[in-house]
Amino acid sequence: MIGAIFDVDGTLLDSMGVWDTLASRYLMSQGIQPAPDLDSCVKTMSTDQAARYFQTACGLQKSVEEIQTGINELLERFYREEAELRPGTREFLDRLSAAGIRMCTATATDRTLVEAALKRCGVLHHFGGVFTCDEIGAGKDEPRIYEAALKHLQTEKGQTFVFEDALHALETAKKAGFRTVGIFEEHEPDQEAVQKSVEYYVRNQQDLTRLLQTMESMEEES
Repeated sequence: MIGAIFDVDGTLLDSMGVWDTLASRYLMSQGIQPAPDLDSCVKTMSTDQAARYFQTACGLQKSVEEIQTGINELLERFYREEAELRPGTREFLDRLSAAGIRMCTATATDRTLVEAALKRCGVLHHFGGVFTCDEIGAGKDEPRIYEAALKHLQTEKGQTFVFEDALHALETAKKAGFRTVGIFEEHEPDQEAVQKSVEYYVRNQQDLTRLLQTMESMEEES
């Protein structure tokens, strides 16, 4: 049995642009001038981790829950009304489902936002579970979210593919023993390192088609 664990932003959804300045825009909405490197500093953090960073490093006098609510309010309209799938994603997921491949998501984004976007885009039904960093209690610098997803899928780790666009997440999954698929995303600055670190690299529709055929063949043989 073949399994697939998908990141959401930049992998399933063409949504990374909204995250580039989210931290800065949130702090400015609270009357705080952000440091020039703020967005890059919090890029790999879960929303819980980012909220605590805003408290300790930026002097924001709000609770973690209040900060998370404010961030989610900025994001909610985008995910509910604007976020779209990356090209070829719908067809890819349809084919994986038809082949009997089990799928779930592993994301640093709030569950309600992810589910709203995937449902509106018509693909939420493909995923047996939605796992979030906040609910797991760890970011993707640790493998805990992938391990939880694996347990849910009930597939072998060596037969489970992790789809990610971010280098740090792919390195985490690879070290934990998963098969890795790097998705080209223009907002990830080190594409060369991504390509070198993964088993499969998807830059275009042809790469996606080849990977689909590989996974379908593996499922037939399993």
